[in-house]
Amino acid sequence: MKTQRVLVSDEAKEIIQHLKETHGKLMFHQSGGCCDGSSPMCFNEGELMLNETDIWLGNIADCDFYMSKDQFEYWKHTQLTIAVTQGRGASFSLEIPLGVRFVIKSRLFTEEETLDLEPVHHA
Repeated sequence: MKTQRVLVSDEAKEIIQHLKETHGKLMFHQSGGCCDGSSPMCFNEGELMLNETDIWLGNIADCDFYMSKDQFEYWKHTQLTIAVTQGRGASFSLEIPLGVRFVIKSRLFTEEETLDLEPVHHA
């Protein structure tokens, strides 16, 4: 089994399930900063236009997860876990009206994990 690049906490999975029941199919994109800081953002599938500068990292809770190619260069040595915390973020992400926001937790891959990483591809 390949080492996954992106995981999801149980609490975040519950929020994602609620959002899917309300909004339908979803997607995630790791924001690179600006108005919303650097946070995972949840959109209706297809709402955010992707292009050749976006990298697919994996699938969490049946939702594809992307980030920009430039940002991936900084994060490619880390496993990301999407978690949730109380408080409203300043973004357009779908969870914000629920009074919670998605956050990223990260850790470096071990040498063994690095040898068996799930492949990425351009969007």
